[in-house]
Amino acid sequence: MSQETIYCPAIFLTAPASNQGKTTITAALARYFTKQGKVVRVFKTGPDYLDPQILAQASQQPVEQLDIWMAGDDYCQDRLYQAAKVADLILVEGAMGMFDGEPSSADLAARFGIPMAIVMDVKGMAQTAAALATGLANFRADVTVVGLIANRCGSERHAELIRDALPASLPLLATLKRDEEVTLPERHLGLVQAEEVADELELRFEAAVDWLQQSNDDGLLTLPEPVAFLPAERDHAEVPAKRHLQGKTIAVAKDAAFSFIYDANLNALKSLGATIVFFSPLKDSHLPAADALWLPGGYPELHAKTLSENTHMRLAIQAFFATGKPLLAECGGMLYSLEELTDLEGHCYPMLGILPGQGAMRGKRGCQGMQTAVVPQGDIRGHAHHRSRSANTPEPVGYGRRQRHPAPGEAIYQQQGLTASYLHLFFPSNLAATAALFLGVNRLGESA
Repeated sequence: MSQETIYCPAIFLTAPASNQGKTTITAALARYFTKQGKVVRVFKTGPDYLDPQILAQASQQPVEQLDIWMAGDDYCQDRLYQAAKVADLILVEGAMGMFDGEPSSADLAARFGIPMAIVMDVKGMAQTAAALATGLANFRADVTVVGLIANRCGSERHAELIRDALPASLPLLATLKRDEEVTLPERHLGLVQAEEVADELELRFEAAVDWLQQSNDDGLLTLPEPVAFLPAERDHAEVPAKRHLQGKTIAVAKDAAFSFIYDANLNALKSLGATIVFFSPLKDSHLPAADALWLPGGYPELHAKTLSENTHMRLAIQAFFATGKPLLAECGGMLYSLEELTDLEGHCYPMLGILPGQGAMRGKRGCQGMQTAVVPQGDIRGHAHHRSRSANTPEPVGYGRRQRHPAPGEAIYQQQGLTASYLHLFFPSNLAATAALFLGVNRLGESA
């Protein structure tokens, strides 16, 4: 039975560059309309763990990633369609600059017909902000830009100069004053995790609602025009994957040290039939009964001392590894798997020792980018984002394949039941390969 087109108000928040205030404004809008009794569904463009945590708290709804390369066109279309079924408003926050990346925020907005609003930090410029916004709005004919949000606007005169310089087709949607009370807290890989500062975030969200309402323009506080959302050829919510993991229990590390977990990944495992149980390497003394283990990324370097001193958990994971059962360790999870980890202050702590080698933080220098994990189980798309290095590790089983560069990407290690890499995997990109990883086989139907 064919599904009907659904219409839902939607706006895509983009910018000329990073650090313009997109997340702050997206969170403020989500909270404003939520307080009006609206169901607001927020999406984040590209791979990101921290912004979605903030936006989920602001909207009181789950937040999902949209990335055509990582997830696929059909998957993105389906997630938007499913959200439109229940939402009064869809907000999409872009990544980096409007036209940066392949695919870019503009590519995504054009593909799904979502109008864009440009967020710009206008401190230190006036008419030039109008010129930049006009250039962005007219750079591509397939992108619709509905207006400019002038962030960190100094005064009404400042706003007037920008407003008067904009063409009639590009209105000033909002002029937002400089206000440190609404700025979201950050650390070396981006925003602080929401659960660490949940009470503080609530205060900032409420301040941000007042901040929006103080704007001299009201275009931002009016629901945008409805957008037509079409069903995908495959309904990801209704058509379950082959349940290769039926009857299997997967234990997932989840606490302040390990929290880089896409909801989409958990949903993928559940669609494959798996039962998910969580545990804390920081606080728990034992593992739950499980057939496989997942150590996701996070901030183990901030909790290295506690992780090292929890010897009961270290012994439990070492014993699990010794059984040969499947274990996936991503980025921070891989650092935890190594013999030692040196934190940002230069302190060195013993870790699990199930993968030979040492890890060390390296300040502001790091690695990031989209890559495909090439493993015997199949290709799984994902990304790298870390500011650490590893040394004296074993020979890799393979390397990540970079999206746009021929050089080998991140090393991928497999020994016994362990698969470890700096790569963060996006499970929906290849469900069969994901199932094989958690079954401990090279391919479905084959023993590892």
